[in-house]
Amino acid sequence: MFGKLFGKKDKEQAHKPDTPEIMGLYLGGSFELDPLKLKLIQPSLKINGAASKHLIQAVGKVVLDSGGTMFRFYTDDDAFLQVITDGGETENHITDVKLWYFYDTKTVGSETQWQDLLKNSISQPVYSLDGDVYERVWDAVGEISPPVAMTETTFEQDGDVTTTDQFIMLYEKSISDDDVEAVLVSGEEKIVGNNHDRCLVISTGFNVSPSDITING
Repeated sequence: MFGKLFGKKDKEQAHKPDTPEIMGLYLGGSFELDPLKLKLIQPSLKINGAASKHLIQAVGKVVLDSGGTMFRFYTDDDAFLQVITDGGETENHITDVKLWYFYDTKTVGSETQWQDLLKNSISQPVYSLDGDVYERVWDAVGEISPPVAMTETTFEQDGDVTTTDQFIMLYEKSISDDDVEAVLVSGEEKIVGNNHDRCLVISTGFNVSPSDITING
């Protein structure tokens, strides 16, 4: 279904797959979200003033322990379009598409703060953000549901390739009978020189359907 909606580029115009691609999305490409959808859904979201047109400035890829793959297309609007597949890396394997906007980023200054985030802050039964309460989505068996660990490889337009270890948890709250607003809480760590560069990143997002996206190439 996704393949039919997004179509394929002619062979002579096809972008060489030297960086992760899916759905016609690639590093340096662009896409547009349905402006009407954005107008209707934004009053129910933390996101304010989201752009409909996006230029892809970096691309991330995560191989998930579940056997799936996560693609992230970082844009010029302080956002990223996230595409998750299961069982393969084609449009037919897509299980989830969300548009995320960065909400807040805080530096983690000490090992004690980092360990407290991993053990107590990232994963909670509920997460509060500006007076709204979101419920944890990924619950484990038993009382403790630790953050999900993953490693993202990110490709930038200048050719830089970086690797970031992330410890994440997903939360949601209902905004209508059939839709939710999501919050992604992520402890992120990379090695810069001989030092650990760590931060807590909070993003808010919403579900996107194939008909909401136009690939501009």
